[in-house]
Amino acid sequence: MKIAVITGASSGLGTEYAKAVNKMRQDIDEIWLIARREDKLKEVAALLNKKVRTLKCDITNKDCINEYVSLLKSENAEVKLLINNAGFGKLGYFYEISTEDNAGMIRLNCEALTVMASVTLPFMKENSEIINTCSIASFAPNSRMAVYSSTKAYVMSFSRALRQELKGRKINVLSVCPGPMETEFLSLAGIGKGDSKTFDTLPRDNAQKVAEHSLKASLKKKAVFADHIFYKFYRFASKVLPTSIVMKIAKT
Repeated sequence: MKIAVITGASSGLGTEYAKAVNKMRQDIDEIWLIARREDKLKEVAALLNKKVRTLKCDITNKDCINEYVSLLKSENAEVKLLINNAGFGKLGYFYEISTEDNAGMIRLNCEALTVMASVTLPFMKENSEIINTCSIASFAPNSRMAVYSSTKAYVMSFSRALRQELKGRKINVLSVCPGPMETEFLSLAGIGKGDSKTFDTLPRDNAQKVAEHSLKASLKKKAVFADHIFYKFYRFASKVLPTSIVMKIAKT
């Protein structure tokens, strides 16, 4: 049984990934949707025509991870595609954001993503794929998103290094770097109209297109994916310009 595992699948980009895998990946027999909100997972599952398993799970919780691993073993599952999409951010100065939220971003965006990759890899064979949802925030440090951009820099670095390590096993790792999308992320991050001039003016990515286009990029064994031409340019600029200048340009 070849499965796709998607974390953060209850809304936004995670839901679009579920729909895209359902439509585009004939090699997938079953989709496992993981998130904390069981009711939302069931709503997503109802949209799909492949076999679906919903797992109500907080992936920062060790017991939930153990249950996930036990299920992989009992089902003798082969994970063809792991999409590490769960994550959140907060807009604000570091000293204004609660200690709980700052630590929570690190636990979910970095630690949980790493743990999911670690426990899933033993169930992956050649020509499998890992997609890690990163962000344009990984391209340079962002003031007023100090912890969030740092967590996404970790995701980028980890993904690039892991990709190099797994080449011999023919497992590709892709970092997906979307810009702002009209999803729950913005409201949960405290980013509304007028909260940030930068966010107000940045072009919006389309979550459906990001999901579908990044799946194609993954099959092509790409390392990094940004969908919008503006963010492709921003990534290039972040490589050639001094970080201090890029930080001023990207100031939120």
